[in-house]
Amino acid sequence: MKILGCYTNGNYKVYIMEDGTKIRSSDDDTFIPDRVESIDLKITDYCDMECPFCYEASSVNGKHADLENKILDTFPEYTEVAIGGGNPLSHPDLEKFLMKLKEQKCFANITVNQVHFIKNFDRIKKLSDEKLIYGIGVSVFNPDRELAAKMNDLPNSVAHIIAGVVTEPILKKMKECGITKVLILGYKTTGRGLGYYPKMKIKVNDNINALKDNLLEVRSMFDIISFDNLALKQLDIKNLISKEEWDNFYMGDDGNYTMYIDLVNEEYAKNSTSGMTYDLLDDINSMFLDIRNKS
Repeated sequence: MKILGCYTNGNYKVYIMEDGTKIRSSDDDTFIPDRVESIDLKITDYCDMECPFCYEASSVNGKHADLENKILDTFPEYTEVAIGGGNPLSHPDLEKFLMKLKEQKCFANITVNQVHFIKNFDRIKKLSDEKLIYGIGVSVFNPDRELAAKMNDLPNSVAHIIAGVVTEPILKKMKECGITKVLILGYKTTGRGLGYYPKMKIKVNDNINALKDNLLEVRSMFDIISFDNLALKQLDIKNLISKEEWDNFYMGDDGNYTMYIDLVNEEYAKNSTSGMTYDLLDDINSMFLDIRNKS
């Protein structure tokens, strides 16, 4: 497997592989970073989907971020930048921004809705072919063979589903259509998700419990299945696998190696659901070390 990047971070080395795998290596199995590894970056609050459980509450009235913000110049090389929104494809300066990240030797990933992915497939494929984006997250709610075929045409694309929203029939349909890689996200009670949850609490909790109870079967349905930290907690993954597996695969708590930047509101935080946000500082690592010290 080809290594895309390698760097020293504090007392350990980080290797980023072509398939998106990240490997940390140290002499004593301790990992004390002195720079950020991955940034969850919101570049717009505009979206026309109006998903009722959207944790960002993005809408057609949402604003775009200033992608000339000087903080972006301070991203260290080989930083993984997960670009989202809103609909990041709607930002008029997206391509220019992606070129800037590539020049800085950062690895850009992007998350888009299934509808936007289909409508903009040629554009997304071009960005991928030109190595302006690497990972492509597709928020899936109504899988079909066209979606699966287009995702399989982009090897680094992954279906994003939400615990509490996704149901067994949707999972089975994803498998039948030919989707092979899945990232399960935790249900976030922020944005419109905050208002959606009280009305749909029983359904959301039932869906989470059903997914938890059938996780081994779900795992067998796909070639690759992964989880964000919130899903790990909601689905109690730590108690479903061995300690050795957990130690090998768990990438750390939010804020230990990662951080969130809302470039629209010019704020930073431990993650996108943190109740504690702070005004942007002059450089990324000052913000990261501040977050890490508070975590």
